[in-house]
Amino acid sequence: MDLIKKLTEGQLKENAGEFGIGDTVKVHAKIKEGNRERIQVFEGTVIARKHGGIQETVTVRRISYGVGVEKTFPIHSPNVEKIEVVRKGKVRRAKLYYLRDRVGKAAKVKQDI
Repeated sequence: MDLIKKLTEGQLKENAGEFGIGDTVKVHAKIKEGNRERIQVFEGTVIARKHGGIQETVTVRRISYGVGVEKTFPIHSPNVEKIEVVRKGKVRRAKLYYLRDRVGKAAKVKQDI
């Protein structure tokens, strides 16, 4: 167990944990199309953070053309360029799965001042 921590220690990103549940974030992910590589931005609300260490993932949800879209990103992956916080959210839950059933203003998260 301790050996796994030592192996993955050098691969962890240092500034990965600067956001929380309910925050609106922009995830800059690398996309490979054939032999080209570009960066695509996915902006939405963080509804879940799971696991820990090198396996930590974040689930981001946004509404696109009236349809809810969720993507799960591994935080420490080399394909995730950076995660920047757009606004802080004020929540009282660890997982915001209830937002899936909400529509319109009810699906908004209050801003933390």
